[in-house]
Amino acid sequence: MKKVFKTEDLDCANCATKMERAIAKISGVTFANVNFMAQKLTVEADDAIFDDVMKEVVKVCKKIEPDCRIIL
Repeated sequence: MKKVFKTEDLDCANCATKMERAIAKISGVTFANVNFMAQKLTVEADDAIFDDVMKEVVKVCKKIEPDCRIIL
């Protein structure tokens, strides 16, 4: 399953790149893209574990950019 989410308060392109790389390392993620200019996050993962993957994605993003919010 591939889904696109809107992000809020993603403040720098460097943080977006760090987030993208960290999300790609999460077990079960097959594709990750964080577009700083569009303020969008694209994640592709297996349907059966997608919700668990997204919980990890939110944790990773908060660790890198505490003010950033992913609108699920």
